[in-house]
Amino acid sequence: MSTTVQALRASCSCGLFLNVECRHSAPEKLGFVKFCGINAVGLGRSCKSLLKPIMAKEDRGASPTDDASPICQGLSVNKPFTDYCAAFSGKNICEVSNIGKSTNILWHECPIQKLDRQQLLQQKGCVIWLTGLSGSGKSTLACALSRSLHRRGKLTYILDGDNIRHGLNRDLSFKAEDRSENIRRIGEVAKLLADAGVICITSLISPYRKDRDACRALLPEGDFIEVFIDVPLDLCEARDPKGLYKLARAGKIKGFTGVDDPYEPPCSCEIVLQQKVSDCMSPSDTAEIVISYLEKNGYLRA
Repeated sequence: MSTTVQALRASCSCGLFLNVECRHSAPEKLGFVKFCGINAVGLGRSCKSLLKPIMAKEDRGASPTDDASPICQGLSVNKPFTDYCAAFSGKNICEVSNIGKSTNILWHECPIQKLDRQQLLQQKGCVIWLTGLSGSGKSTLACALSRSLHRRGKLTYILDGDNIRHGLNRDLSFKAEDRSENIRRIGEVAKLLADAGVICITSLISPYRKDRDACRALLPEGDFIEVFIDVPLDLCEARDPKGLYKLARAGKIKGFTGVDDPYEPPCSCEIVLQQKVSDCMSPSDTAEIVISYLEKNGYLRA
């Protein structure tokens, strides 16, 4: 005999009654129902409080209660209960992945997507990747750009190389392999911010072309805007705002970009901002060049 069990999902899952077929010989053999593969007996006290007592019913004609939420529409009582887990997660429950050292992980989709967030913010999420030698003016431009966009009512966030090394990347050195990992992590964070609909501005030397290209590959085409601040080494060294060139020339800093470690300029970036000793634009002027690019390509509207 087939018996239908009617159970109430937790409030976080639309509060939907689902009829679950239990193939038992008699209703009294019914035990605890499994919710998405987890036996209800194993739920913590806080989770149990969200579930109402399970009722056994003989008839099979019951249907889920009506719910205004779109995610609850179109569900069939004839589908196995585990199928509803997939419906709520947005993916097949069996589609687990092994990525790097992370095993048996599952991507969970959300009904609110990037386009929805962009409509809310009235802008398009993207990454503006400022690259150049130390002392070229990346951080100064990032702040000027963020200030100008803020005045236009646009939401931005700056990922500054030194700032990130104060927290997320404080475990990394300036060796080549750690520099690559530094860029990889910042690229992943920038991708998340762009997906949130934010105009993310990164400001870091990022000396190796392959690392910048790897970050570009993380985002949809067009969402990665590489801006090369092309300032001659002698001008950067003359500025030396942190005194790092002086230390590098004295041999007190090893592997310093432009001195004893290479900088690989972009081959095909979206914007090149050239600065010369005799002709240096103000930060606000250079910011306007980037903003013009954003306006022309539709990033400042949804």
